[in-house]
Amino acid sequence: MDGGEGALALETGAEMLDYLVSRRVQMDQGELEWSVVAARFAQTDEYDEQGFNSPIACLKAMCHMRSGAAADRVCVGEELERLDKSAEALATGEIGFPHLALIARTAVACGKKFDEARLLHHARKESLVKFEHTCTHAKHAADPEGVVDEENQGVEARRLTFSTADDGVVLVKGILDKVGAGALRTALEPLAKRDGKDDRRDYPRRLADALVDLSMHALDNGVPSQRTHMQVTTSLETLLGLTGAPAAEMEFSLPISAKAVERLACDCSITRILLGSDSTVIDVGRARRVVSGPQSKALRVRDKGCVWPGCDRPASWTSAHHMAHWIHGGSTDISNLVLLCYRHHWMVHEGGWQIVRSDDGRMLTIPPVTEFQRLARGPD
Repeated sequence: MDGGEGALALETGAEMLDYLVSRRVQMDQGELEWSVVAARFAQTDEYDEQGFNSPIACLKAMCHMRSGAAADRVCVGEELERLDKSAEALATGEIGFPHLALIARTAVACGKKFDEARLLHHARKESLVKFEHTCTHAKHAADPEGVVDEENQGVEARRLTFSTADDGVVLVKGILDKVGAGALRTALEPLAKRDGKDDRRDYPRRLADALVDLSMHALDNGVPSQRTHMQVTTSLETLLGLTGAPAAEMEFSLPISAKAVERLACDCSITRILLGSDSTVIDVGRARRVVSGPQSKALRVRDKGCVWPGCDRPASWTSAHHMAHWIHGGSTDISNLVLLCYRHHWMVHEGGWQIVRSDDGRMLTIPPVTEFQRLARGPD
């Protein structure tokens, strides 16, 4: 059914659904054709002639699109030559254009390690949310450092702004990285549950109330006595940072890199779960605290706060860090533990910094090697 008048004549729900499904396939095919032309346009200088800084900026303004949507379509057009099977699946309605855009983005990230058949198999049966996780795992297996770089960019992009409207309400606008968002959601979700059957607040209102409750609790009682718990599910290969390992799954967030898992695992409870070949649970080990309560107290007495030179964060705003990580054979002894605030803990793991103790007991920090230094040093 092609015409708009014909569509309006549909009466039953089944007829409407059939129309919507077939029409969506046509629209997705149109998006694919548009992407091919968009990629060709991106190779011209017309955007500069029009006064724009980039082809994406030009398409965004002239075609009334978001920049992400325009970039996705250019990416699909550029990668289409090696996405033959995915394009066929799109034409038959097995996958939608958003699936194809994710596959194209993953193809760019994975390079020569890209496996279209494997991703397409998942795309045919997974929702977009689930498939995005699958693509993150594929990117991490092919280029774990690339995923770390993306996460670092997410941390650097963190923003939180408050502005007051004319009626006195405060508008909050923020950007968080994956781990930061997961931590916030984990803290808020238990507080955002409905308070009985008569609680008619919608979900956004309950989340906002939970944030206020969390803040008031911290003000009334100081720092909460128990650290917020986040659930991270990881394979042993990811925990060890082995090449080709998938990313780790984290509740309320997208999969995270092995480096992020390493930082979170410095002081955490661990539950060992063994799975069979068919993913059935064979054994569940007991949870254990990596850094014990007495050890935490001893660390607070000894370090008194973050040991990073020049940092004045008190002990209540820190967590234990293994100088030699237990994942790689380091001991969980006081001599191998120091207190680091969240920012400096992140810098040591994902940020590439090192912190070492000198012979006279002072803490020294070593910055990561820059690309310029690598080039100056030459091949090893």
